[in-house]
Amino acid sequence: MSDARPPLEVKDPRTGHNFHAVKSLGAQLHPRDILLGSQASAIYLPVCDHYCGVEARIKKSLALQAELAQEFGTNVFDVTLDCEDGAPVGGEIDHANMVVSSINVAYDATKIVANENTSESKPRIAVRLHAIDHPAFASDIDIIVAQAGHLLAHVMVPKVDSVSDVEKAVAAVDAVSKHCLHPIPIHVLLESPKAIHHAFDIAAHPRVQSISFGLMDFVSSHGGAIPASAMEVSGQFEHPLVVRAKLAIASACHAHGKVPSHCVVTEFADESAIQNAALKVANLMGYTRMWSIHPSQIRPILAAFSPENSAIDEASHIIVQAIKADWAPINVKGVLHDRASYRFYWQVLERAHQTGKAMDASLAQYF
Repeated sequence: MSDARPPLEVKDPRTGHNFHAVKSLGAQLHPRDILLGSQASAIYLPVCDHYCGVEARIKKSLALQAELAQEFGTNVFDVTLDCEDGAPVGGEIDHANMVVSSINVAYDATKIVANENTSESKPRIAVRLHAIDHPAFASDIDIIVAQAGHLLAHVMVPKVDSVSDVEKAVAAVDAVSKHCLHPIPIHVLLESPKAIHHAFDIAAHPRVQSISFGLMDFVSSHGGAIPASAMEVSGQFEHPLVVRAKLAIASACHAHGKVPSHCVVTEFADESAIQNAALKVANLMGYTRMWSIHPSQIRPILAAFSPENSAIDEASHIIVQAIKADWAPINVKGVLHDRASYRFYWQVLERAHQTGKAMDASLAQYF
């Protein structure tokens, strides 16, 4: 009588999808749970966050998101609808209603329910609210979050200086989104020296999912002590105070399992500018996500944050061998690998998936 057992169906805690456990007890757990420990539920976000605030551009951006999701097999960028800079002065309420309409139209087009478990790519739509001390913050909450909160990937709160600001934003969001199955993730934008001083405390807040850096406001908040050149694509990687702020955010996020998201490159007509900047923040500054403000910036960001094919092949080989060994130490080409290196190579595969890169089918099942 054979003691072979049929493959087990195991649910991925991030997506709700099932995958087949391929070997033994160790394989019955998702690699994230085995390798990442307490951070197994850490944030899993697309590497690009695309901002738009004008209705026509919102429609084009959402159409492009669906197009690239079809091309890559997953959503490779978020679309964040901008109220802070997108709404005309005096037209904040009309703008908020337009945002709600745009979100509903996008979901209606997919015929996917927001909280439905499906292998199809749901729209990933977020909204940047006005700052908590702005008069339009309350109307943003009452209109957008109250009506469409269950469809939002996250809300971005700008001008956050302290944990107290985070608490105020969370209280306002939660007060009108009690109908949501899960709390709405909070992203925050740090834009002042005071905010950078509190970066680690802000990153530690359990509702904060990601921290972004607000370059232009950060420079202008120094009263002329930082030159305008620090807002440009080259200067922002050279001025010590700006570089220090960026590194503080990246370090704070990694200390608490959150996602550091790099600011915009305003020279959107210069393709080499976005390519060079994205490569620097991905390879030298510890950022795992970056803003886009023009559709032409999306693919260069994806390319910069994507692992090389050779790195994916190496990671795939090591992780497959690790699974076969039930995650015990292994010898690969005379080099010892154990859970410390497995963790690194698994994260290479996660980044490959986030950026739509192909991988071995036996590993793709985990995504």
